Amino acid sequence: MSWMKWLPWRYLVKHMAHRHGFLDPIALLGKLHGFAQPSEVGEPIELLRAGVVFHARGLINSRVIQHNLDWVWPYWVERQFDPTDAAFIPRAFSITHINLSNRNWTAVGQPDVEALPVVDPRGLLTPLYDGWSLDGWLLADDGRCLLPSRCRVSRQWQELGSNPCVVTESEMEGLKLISRARVVIEHGRPVCQLELEGHSDVSGSLVLSLRPANPEGVAFIHRVNLSAQRDAWRVEGKQPVFFSEPARSHHVSDYRQGDVHIHLADKEDQTEGVCDVGMVTAAALFPVQAGKAAKLTVTVPLADEPVAGLRPEAWDETLEGHARLECPDETWQFLYEAAIRSLVLHSPEDVYPGPYTYKRFWFRDAAFIIHALLCAGMTERAERALNQFPDRQLKNGYFRSQEGEWDANGEVLWILQRFFAMTGRKMPIDWFEPVSKGAHWIQKKRVSGTLDKPHAGLLPAGFSAEHLGPNDYYYWDDFWGIAGLRAASELLASDDPDTSDMFAAGAREFTQTVDRSLAGCERRLKRPGMPASPYRRMDAGAIGSLAMGYPTQLCQPDDRRLLDCVEFLLENCFVKGAFYQDMIHSGLNAYLTLHVAQVLLRAGDARYLDLMDSVAGLASPTGQWPEAIHPGTGGGCMGDGHHVWASAEWVLMVRNCFVREEGDRLILCAGVPERWLDQDRPIRFGPAPTSFGPISIAIQPRQGAAPDVTWSGHWHAEEPTVEVHLPGRETR
Repeated sequence: MSWMKWLPWRYLVKHMAHRHGFLDPIALLGKLHGFAQPSEVGEPIELLRAGVVFHARGLINSRVIQHNLDWVWPYWVERQFDPTDAAFIPRAFSITHINLSNRNWTAVGQPDVEALPVVDPRGLLTPLYDGWSLDGWLLADDGRCLLPSRCRVSRQWQELGSNPCVVTESEMEGLKLISRARVVIEHGRPVCQLELEGHSDVSGSLVLSLRPANPEGVAFIHRVNLSAQRDAWRVEGKQPVFFSEPARSHHVSDYRQGDVHIHLADKEDQTEGVCDVGMVTAAALFPVQAGKAAKLTVTVPLADEPVAGLRPEAWDETLEGHARLECPDETWQFLYEAAIRSLVLHSPEDVYPGPYTYKRFWFRDAAFIIHALLCAGMTERAERALNQFPDRQLKNGYFRSQEGEWDANGEVLWILQRFFAMTGRKMPIDWFEPVSKGAHWIQKKRVSGTLDKPHAGLLPAGFSAEHLGPNDYYYWDDFWGIAGLRAASELLASDDPDTSDMFAAGAREFTQTVDRSLAGCERRLKRPGMPASPYRRMDAGAIGSLAMGYPTQLCQPDDRRLLDCVEFLLENCFVKGAFYQDMIHSGLNAYLTLHVAQVLLRAGDARYLDLMDSVAGLASPTGQWPEAIHPGTGGGCMGDGHHVWASAEWVLMVRNCFVREEGDRLILCAGVPERWLDQDRPIRFGPAPTSFGPISIAIQPRQGAAPDVTWSGHWHAEEPTVEVHLPGRETR
């Protein structure tokens, strides 16, 4: 709409604001932009749109929740709105009320199924994306009611096995409720299954409740109907919810009448609920005999029709041949296996960094997640995800997921080179043009090198990895740009040597440019550590500059700039043994802590193990990490409650503890904890793909003697130099 630029819209907005007594939004935005470097993209429209939706939900929450605290709300609400709880957040001037204290949930699903139901820490199940939820309660005839979200005694865990299942067990005064949530395949289609098991010391009722809420807040329900056979609901006139037996009694309520929880003892039975504001609640009650377990199975179809290729044994088939860990540390073992399953669930074709808040695509997250898939031996799954990349490349060569992220092209080219190196395959001709165009884009995107500015020759100012701060000339982007040019040079070396040489020369020149810029930072800051950008002091954003050492390996393990950056972060940006990102995330970050650990491991610094143990301690009982973790409560405070980038980093960290590439060498066992060697059980890892070929490693501890380390590889060419670096043992 080119006519828009002719309208005096800035004047009109300013005039209307002043007329009604508001701040001038145009002037305010101008002030905000003054805190960032000038950039062609202020904020990506995709993130603005997501933020608007997020806070729109928060605005609804503020109108509903605080005025109805007698309702049974999800666990995060019960804690965040409780003034006696450590997770309490005062809300007087908060326009929106959002989950800032317990952003924790666990996805359940099946391989290659897009639907990812989530389970909150007290068993609340949200079967459909961003939808309503199902909750189990236990009502005793003497009036006691076990409500898991309010229960003081509750524990949760994940059973892995052949079909992962999240189990939640809650107890109070002679009552116990167990819920099991999973996704199963029935007649060729995925079905979300909730099993409830109630135990009571007196007779009572097992209650299945339909809730207009989920881990983010209110989720509208306008209508629910009980079937004539009393064994199913139809929600909003379309979505069925089936019960394994008919309900003995059934109650519904709307917003004006309050939560159905207060109507459980009503004698009158209802079969239909309608609410014009979308706050229908319903409860189906099933008999419980004193001293006997009462069981109910609830199923929610996740697809209308059978899906081709889905089989009940999908998990076993998917995990066949992946890099397995066998170690004496039960926590590390469980977290590794849970992380592998997280990677599988979130790579149905594209890869997603989360099942809910982040169920969308970023090249950045995809590169790390695909790398973890590759290193875990799930090559076909990684290849399938990579094959989605070319369709997202613009004609000018830009790999675009979010506008204004200048790291994406480097990450795409880097992970592509890793794929072909680790598989030993030759890059097919279909990739030549995307690779060449992608590398040319990096070269053309750089600002002029003739500027008399610290950012001369760097990539433009942008918001980069989002958690580094306002728009700036981030070294994170530059390191990925260099890595991308190197990768393109290697990918094209055998078929297009001239273009390969051009990109190699471009990488060298880009490296020299960054080195000059960093030298200026060293003079300004009087230390070699790398800030986030040439205009920043050393702060938490410097975490992005570690990309030079991990994962790109653009420098030697002992590079003084890299190690001084790590020392600054450890001294100034760690809380309770984990990296605390005080910008945007305002929480402890598992995956960024592991970036620091990777740099330490590569440098032979034993402190990597302390960081790994801290990250392990931050995991949820189901083996997941939210993107950022509240330093006081341990609950999620930002991002997705099941953050798959974190899962990917745990897999990559464990893998590198056993095997990593260092130039033309393989380094084995450098991160295997010395405490594992004080027992006699064998320790194994593999088969683990490397750029030289897959390798399987075995360590046999021996009391009073050096452990026996053996390996076997299927090399792409000649066997590489292999060095064994067991901690506390002599290198050989």
